[in-house]
Amino acid sequence: MKVAQIIDTLSIWWKQNLRLGIKPAFFCLFAIALSLTFAINACSFGQNQSLKPLRVGITSWVGFDIALYAQTSHIFKQRGLEVQFVRFDNQQDSSRAVMQGRLDAAFVSLWDVMQVDPGNGKPVVLITTNISAGADGIVAKTAIKSLQDLRAKRVGAKLGTVNHLILLEALKAHQIKPSEVQILDYSNEVAAQKIGTGEIDAAVLWEPMLGETAKSIKGNVIYTTKQVDSLVIDILMSSDNMMKAKKAKLKQFMLAWFDVMHAVETQPTEVFNAVGKKLGQSSESFASDYAGLKKGDITLNKRMFAADGRLNSAKAEIVQLLQADPRHGRVIRQDVEIDPTLVNEAMAEWKS
Repeated sequence: MKVAQIIDTLSIWWKQNLRLGIKPAFFCLFAIALSLTFAINACSFGQNQSLKPLRVGITSWVGFDIALYAQTSHIFKQRGLEVQFVRFDNQQDSSRAVMQGRLDAAFVSLWDVMQVDPGNGKPVVLITTNISAGADGIVAKTAIKSLQDLRAKRVGAKLGTVNHLILLEALKAHQIKPSEVQILDYSNEVAAQKIGTGEIDAAVLWEPMLGETAKSIKGNVIYTTKQVDSLVIDILMSSDNMMKAKKAKLKQFMLAWFDVMHAVETQPTEVFNAVGKKLGQSSESFASDYAGLKKGDITLNKRMFAADGRLNSAKAEIVQLLQADPRHGRVIRQDVEIDPTLVNEAMAEWKS
């Protein structure tokens, strides 16, 4: 209840009860008590609102898990945020949860956002978190030496996922039509298992599974995302409705993200130790996996969100790849917003 409403209520009560003979002194005491009650409840409500955590979807991926450092180092708290990370098995589910209003934002790939189911409003790209630059690739049997040898071969890749994108991007770079390759609709783990038993000829995997699988089967890594300006672009996404409702908090989250990127640049050992410990992984292992990425710092985001930047061209290229291989069976979204306004504000405000 607003202060004006409280005053009006008390005024009416005063006039009514004077008729009943209630003494003014009693009324004053009652009015003070009632005002204090409203004030305390209002403060309590405000505190509860400010303490409500920002709910962010996350999947197990080195480019996303780096954000855990903002919790262990209290960066979120310093930015006035309480953040709750909600774990998902895949990015399509976390994207869907954002569009349904069950999450405020989610770490996902641009590829997955381009296919997310309809929901409340439009998907919005908030920030670029990383670009794959060697962290993803294709491992093949010993006899297969190059991507050209994949024609008519069986390749394990989950259709519609980022693994499918990696394969399509690789094929396009080597002038191979998607129809010339037999794609087996296998998840990362299943594909690694199938190539290990010899049931398929190649598999699209990410690190550390990519290198470990190549070693275990004595095979060859015939392609990695380091060979191209990859479309495997990871982002933080929200919906246009959620962005309007929680603009201030989302901007603080972006500032915290740039804090983490600065820490990776200036004190990487501390960052990798903290995140590795949180994940039950060695610092060296996490650092090795992260080395296969272009990190989403301010420099990268300026390039990505420029008027003629990489995000707009990548969006168009992703549409072309999805249309070139309809085996994914998904509807391509054309309404993904790439609005630089909020990230530009965050980049302008950030100071080390």
